[in-house]
Amino acid sequence: MRSALLSFSLLLLAACSPPPAPVAMQAPIVPPVTTTTTSTTVTPQPQPVVVPLPPCDAEIRACVSLSQNLAWLMRDGVVEYGPVPITHGRQGHETPVGKFKVVWKDAVHTSNIYGTPMPHSVFFAPGGIAFHEGSLSEQSHGCVHLSPEVAKIFFDALTAKAPVQVSP
Repeated sequence: MRSALLSFSLLLLAACSPPPAPVAMQAPIVPPVTTTTTSTTVTPQPQPVVVPLPPCDAEIRACVSLSQNLAWLMRDGVVEYGPVPITHGRQGHETPVGKFKVVWKDAVHTSNIYGTPMPHSVFFAPGGIAFHEGSLSEQSHGCVHLSPEVAKIFFDALTAKAPVQVSP
């Protein structure tokens, strides 16, 4: 009987009570989605600079590589200056290959064959072949062309009888 009375009380309580207030359902809290953007751009890394070695003997003061279009000033087998870009003799006017010695110098020389200026000339081979200021975009009549700044440096550095080597 007690259990029937308890059941009846609960039923009466439920019937007499106002309906429960609607419970507001709150959306679950979802953390914001974070996205990581990766760049496909690769930062270039510095690359080692490969400096060509001069193809000349240790006793040489001025070294020329015709195949590389480069020249160096040397002292006791060690590069003192360079490499620097050059141009040299065109077909039919090739720059001679071999070992030579500086014969003479002229800071304001003009070619007596072509009538063109040859500033900072350092003559080292037969036929008037010299290092001098000249075009680095056009081949010469046999001379080794240097930029104006480099021609001055070679002119100041090379003395009479200084050994010069021109390699193919």
